[in-house]
Amino acid sequence: MYSLVSILSAWAIPVLIALIPLYGMSRKVPVYESFVEGAKDGFDTAVKIIPHLVGMMVAISVFRASGAMDLMIGWLKPLLAYAGVPSEVLPLAILRPITGSGSLAYTADLIGQYGPDSLIGRMASTIQGSTDTTLYVLTVYFGAVGIRQGRYALKVGLFSDLVGFAASVAICLLVFGLTG
Repeated sequence: MYSLVSILSAWAIPVLIALIPLYGMSRKVPVYESFVEGAKDGFDTAVKIIPHLVGMMVAISVFRASGAMDLMIGWLKPLLAYAGVPSEVLPLAILRPITGSGSLAYTADLIGQYGPDSLIGRMASTIQGSTDTTLYVLTVYFGAVGIRQGRYALKVGLFSDLVGFAASVAICLLVFGLTG
């Protein structure tokens, strides 16, 4: 069974990439021209979202450089320690909704420092996979299509990140225990 899954996973993307243009050609769609048109639209979208990305990157830098993140971590550490949550994963829970690359780098640091099979490494990996870069997604996608009223999406996105963090911690504690 493992070898079948391994073979399927190795061939899934190449087969899909081959089937999409073949399907388009069978439907008489000008595949190359459609691709070029989509690429051109993608470039225009990228140019439109640059101001939003710059604003978000400045906000992230200010949040980290001002010490606000450290202050927030300091407030939450005692509460999470009481619940048995390692304080090392708390910065990841704060970074993940803000920045994907920053949270991935922090996850890699945690895994490098504590090991992939430690409770902290497993928790960090699970948090990384169970939450999303909510602020990035809202900035890029909402900025690309011109949505200005995203407060409900922001609330739902951040709430789902909180639920993802809590579920990741609970499941890791349940499955791997406090000793990890």
